[in-house]
Amino acid sequence: MPVETFRATAHLQKGMVVKARSRDFELTIDEPKSLGGTNTGMNPVEVVLSALGACQSIVARAYAGKFDVQLDDFWVEVEGELDTDGFMNKSDVRRGYSDIRYTFHIKTDAPRERVEEFIAFLEKTCPVGDTIANPVNLKLNGIVIEK
Repeated sequence: MPVETFRATAHLQKGMVVKARSRDFELTIDEPKSLGGTNTGMNPVEVVLSALGACQSIVARAYAGKFDVQLDDFWVEVEGELDTDGFMNKSDVRRGYSDIRYTFHIKTDAPRERVEEFIAFLEKTCPVGDTIANPVNLKLNGIVIEK
């Protein structure tokens, strides 16, 4: 399968509100009031956690049949540890997550051994999980000064 390029834009609005767009979809991103925002949407690090859980859920749906695992219900709880002193430049701690944990909830009649094989495959296959767990080439593509 060929490499596909995905694109998104993030446009700062009033205060800390950002309108993120990709394809024909828009997402409002903000900070909670305790971090200077207006609490009109998830903040970026919450979006990362949500993206991980959503990706794992989509992979589960796409491959459950291959493992003969009927998903009567499936959801993911995701949480992460982030020291906000890094972002606020109060400390030299890492600015991003130091730990991310997730719990899969699966309602199925499939035997535990098959479910465990399925989950191992899911963890290996999820693109967002792979992006978080492994270094990615992140680079500035350019700076455009609008007049």
